[in-house]
Amino acid sequence: MNWINDLLWGEGIGHSILLLSFVIAAGIQLGKIKVFGVSLGITLVLFVGIILGHFGFTINHNVIHFFKEFGLILFVYSVGMQVGPGFFSSFKQGGITLNMLACGIVFLGVVTAVILHYVTGIPMPTMVGILSGAVTNTPGLGAAQQAFSDMHGVSDNTIALGYAVAYPLGVIGIILSIILIKYIFRVSFDKENEQLNSEDSSHTNEAKPVSLVVKNPAIFNKTVAELSNLLEHRDFVISRVWRDSNKQIEIASANTVLQENDKVFVITTETDAETIKTFIGIEIDMERKQWIRMESQFVNRRILITKPELNGKRLGQLKLRKLYGINITRINRAGVDLVAKPGLTLQVGDRVNVVGTETAVSNVEKVLGNSMKRLNEPNLITIFVGIALGIVLGSIPITFPGIPQPVKLGLAGGPLVVAILISRFGYHYKLITYTTQSANLMLREIGITLFLACVGISAGDGFVDTIVNNGGFAWIGYGFIITFVPLMIIGCIGRYFCKVNYFTLMGLIAGSTTDPPALAYSNATAGNDAPSVGYATVYPLTMFLRVLTAQLLILFFA
Repeated sequence: MNWINDLLWGEGIGHSILLLSFVIAAGIQLGKIKVFGVSLGITLVLFVGIILGHFGFTINHNVIHFFKEFGLILFVYSVGMQVGPGFFSSFKQGGITLNMLACGIVFLGVVTAVILHYVTGIPMPTMVGILSGAVTNTPGLGAAQQAFSDMHGVSDNTIALGYAVAYPLGVIGIILSIILIKYIFRVSFDKENEQLNSEDSSHTNEAKPVSLVVKNPAIFNKTVAELSNLLEHRDFVISRVWRDSNKQIEIASANTVLQENDKVFVITTETDAETIKTFIGIEIDMERKQWIRMESQFVNRRILITKPELNGKRLGQLKLRKLYGINITRINRAGVDLVAKPGLTLQVGDRVNVVGTETAVSNVEKVLGNSMKRLNEPNLITIFVGIALGIVLGSIPITFPGIPQPVKLGLAGGPLVVAILISRFGYHYKLITYTTQSANLMLREIGITLFLACVGISAGDGFVDTIVNNGGFAWIGYGFIITFVPLMIIGCIGRYFCKVNYFTLMGLIAGSTTDPPALAYSNATAGNDAPSVGYATVYPLTMFLRVLTAQLLILFFA
């Protein structure tokens, strides 16, 4: 029976993988249990690891260190790939206000943690762990542990212990602040819905279809190319033309001549729609499906770009209209329809809306790929090139005046920064950054569960002693202060001074703490997607700041 003893209590690879697998599986299953409609999710993996660690289950130090760091790298890199495309665009339009409020929540939390550090005398590494747990931010925990290890050559388990004791009440505090703001400002859901409906909810860069009758004498007998030159600073595509002379529909090309009373189907943006209407003629109530019925000789098909060689090319370079007699009106990217301008850069995974004859569209399909099988294949080269570059970037020491220890982005910050940059700009260098949502989620979940399991097992040995004898109960209260105070202050500022819609504010609060349970509660309460939009707007910047500030607190104060 020695083999059973080795499997359960030894230090071999089989024992390590068995223990990690049990901790992860049990933690995920327990995380599905909801209390008052709220669950802790995969964070229960950490607590299962702590329990088993408390009862003497251990893993070889080098093995558990590898699994922990590799899991952290996979997690933060996947997060960076997810948030990267929206990281820079989130600062545009109304996103600036929301991101500034989210930054206020992050920095107020940091200031609160620093004040508590000086008032209570709790070591800063422990306080950073409490801070990470209070705002339910696991990457911050990993960044803090990595920074401390780089500075001192050893790990500090109190970082994970602080995180563990502060996390549960952190989730409750976030949801409680959302509820209190509702009652403080006497929010009426009906009025908030009316405000959302009255606002211009369309995105100015998204494609907007418009049907017009040509009435402007200035463009009679002008070609589509000449019209484009007259409106060169406007984004629009004339897709189809219904001839008043013969009652026939045709695909618009650069040489199509516009006549009086012709009907045109135009794809433009919300910003440019009024200008296009004024310049061409009169808008008519003619929906897209009516054009489809009229154009029985044509087909309208969405084709996936799956050929790697098209990644990073501009639409105009393909000359599809000239070569095949088709028209591309819209390009769908990440659920958003964009106007198909010649200068628009294509990416693998884009869905191109093509109009033309059956034969022409089939030929274009061969050019673009449209292979779902190819799209589902993982692009491992980009992933591992990005991870390698992230580790190099994270290892570069950056010296600041007055700080004896050089600052590094570390294994958490480096891959995160590189992933954001690659996912946004990688196509310029022919890097295929597209991954399916399920593939990204799988990579992210494997990484975070490995990390949490290793952290829990490592910290389990001293958990009970810390809670009972070393002031662990007080940490819970400190964590709640760090959670609650910044959220209430910025939440009230956002509502009273910035007039942020309450549903959007719910998403802002959840996103500024990167807390999925709070987002789930907000979505269920609001009954619309406004909380998700607010969450997605502030999440990228918040995630980056949480990782960065956790490291800086360790480097400056530890």
